[in-house]
Amino acid sequence: MSYGPAPWVQRSWDVRAVVNFAAGGAGGGLALAACAFGGAGPRTAAMYAIAMALVGIGLAAVWAEIGRPWRALNVFLNPRTSWMSREAIAAGGLGLATLAAVAVLANDSSLAARWAALPVALFAALFVYCQGRILAAARGIPAWRSPATVALIVTTSLAEGAGLWWLAAAFHAQGTRTGLVLFGLLLMARMAAWLAWRRSLAGWPRVVEAMAPAGRVLTLAGTLAPLALIAIAASISTEGWVLGLAATAGASATLAGVWFKAALILRGAYNQGFAVPKMPVRGVRD
Repeated sequence: MSYGPAPWVQRSWDVRAVVNFAAGGAGGGLALAACAFGGAGPRTAAMYAIAMALVGIGLAAVWAEIGRPWRALNVFLNPRTSWMSREAIAAGGLGLATLAAVAVLANDSSLAARWAALPVALFAALFVYCQGRILAAARGIPAWRSPATVALIVTTSLAEGAGLWWLAAAFHAQGTRTGLVLFGLLLMARMAAWLAWRRSLAGWPRVVEAMAPAGRVLTLAGTLAPLALIAIAASISTEGWVLGLAATAGASATLAGVWFKAALILRGAYNQGFAVPKMPVRGVRD
């Protein structure tokens, strides 16, 4: 069903919207993870560049979804009321800040150079927050308009980004056991946000049922399995095993987050439908 009084799954946003929320959110989370866990130097600069590339992929997917893509610049015209406009502005600021940070970090490995990444972190946090508010602004879709949606999207994006950071740990050669613990805490925060979001949809059993498989993936593959791997990695001293376990945990956490976002856009996005409490009859006054 695509129209009528019974709830139906929205069809306006498709896989391209999933790419925006998955790639863009993971890119914003990766930029924040690089700022929190990383240092300076060319390899850290490369991680910031990868983060911006992911955000760009997400925005390109949205551009491909627009019916008139050459009018995409109009998105910048309404920042006072549109979270999409704010997302686009944040992405533009993130791009400029990333270029500046990469130029500094690629040629300077001192700790002082890390301050160049602070604007990147600020714009990345704003970008991820705007993505959560975009979904929450869809008032006709219960799964999106829940008050817990923003926290769920933000924590999922941060967990994805941290997962990518640890997946690439062998490349950038940075990471501590404290960072692993923080990664685990972030996964638990995402799990708490998921539980709060599910409780907020108690009055919509069809949505809860549709999102149950993705919730199991988020719980098992996205939280419990990575936490077990993190605990093992934090307790051993062999560097190769630590990196391997951390990378596996990061990949599992990231893929589970992407799977969940895809389900949220494509399977759980039931429109609430509409009701006609009194049918009009010709010739009969109300």
